[in-house]
Amino acid sequence: MPRSLNSHDDFTPLREVVIGSAANYVGHDRDVSFELFHHENLTGFRSDWAYPRLARAAAGHRESWAIKQRYAEELHEDVEALAATLAGLGVTVHRPLPLPPDAEPIAGLGWQAAPTPALNIRDNTLILGNEIIETPPAIRSRYLETRLLASVFTSYWEAGARWTTMPRPTLTDNSFDLSYARDTATTLGGPTEAIDDPQPSPYDVGLEMMLDGAQVLRLGRDLVVNVAQENHTRGAEWLQRHLGHEYRVHRVWRMADNHIDSMVLALKPGVFLARHDGIRDLMPEPLRRWRYIVPPEPDAGAFPVYDDYEDLVLTSPYIDLNVFSVDERTVLVNQECTGLAKLLEAEGFDVVPVRHRHRRLFGGGFHCFTLDTHRTGGFEDYLS
Repeated sequence: MPRSLNSHDDFTPLREVVIGSAANYVGHDRDVSFELFHHENLTGFRSDWAYPRLARAAAGHRESWAIKQRYAEELHEDVEALAATLAGLGVTVHRPLPLPPDAEPIAGLGWQAAPTPALNIRDNTLILGNEIIETPPAIRSRYLETRLLASVFTSYWEAGARWTTMPRPTLTDNSFDLSYARDTATTLGGPTEAIDDPQPSPYDVGLEMMLDGAQVLRLGRDLVVNVAQENHTRGAEWLQRHLGHEYRVHRVWRMADNHIDSMVLALKPGVFLARHDGIRDLMPEPLRRWRYIVPPEPDAGAFPVYDDYEDLVLTSPYIDLNVFSVDERTVLVNQECTGLAKLLEAEGFDVVPVRHRHRRLFGGGFHCFTLDTHRTGGFEDYLS
């Protein structure tokens, strides 16, 4: 039986964590939901053989993109090593159910998708204190991902945790706000052509709320939520109404296309790790007084070389900023990211190097792969 659920931040001493599973991660379904979510990092893959324009395809159209077996096996090795590392540091580790190798497609109203394993588990769940909040997914293939976490969540519920599910979107083509993807001032050149003409569906309900847990920076009673378009705005509004006056919800506008945790992470009270110093100006005013540690630019030699036509790169080279803290001194860092490790050591942190080879292919780093369920910190006011 796990301890009671208690997680208000990303830096106080960690006692329990859920680590995702990479078992049987064999491919991606490329449909409108996938293209929109990853559009900033799909530069160079926009073509009709990669993803037909929706004007030429029926609503719910999808195409599969296979992942090479070696990459999948090495990812599984690295995730298991991450779990062993945290267990070796005295942290109790929980795991989701593995996706079976012969998993059947999942389906919604008007679409089908091949499910992916519960790997980047921070995305579809937000832990606030003693409450589990399942967030509304933006990618069809991940629609039922939290069911692989149900046994873990049930154990915490039996121990007294609250368990809430945000309204689930229908995820038709017309559920998505395309404004961010169509804004040339924000896109990095992703496949915006693929979403110029969403197809109607008998199940259309208009724009729906979509919000990932990884869009929320937790600082005790203060939450910083990245909002880039109307789907996110609706999710943030639901969160504010649900939490009432107990939490202060601060919205930041387009710090990223979705997730905030490869842009800024809190390492301890008063100190952020940030992609660049300009992040300060995007943060709520009280947090601009904190210290911002900016790592060196990514070293291209720290990443495997992939084939432009066979390998689908889903994250930017800044993914290694996605570190994971065990406490206010101890930080897990990708062993290939030596510049960041040296910088953090110079700042007084104890760095634990952990291998994660194919972080650019699978859309996440250590913070993405983890869901901290028990930390010793409480419902603190870090802004006063």
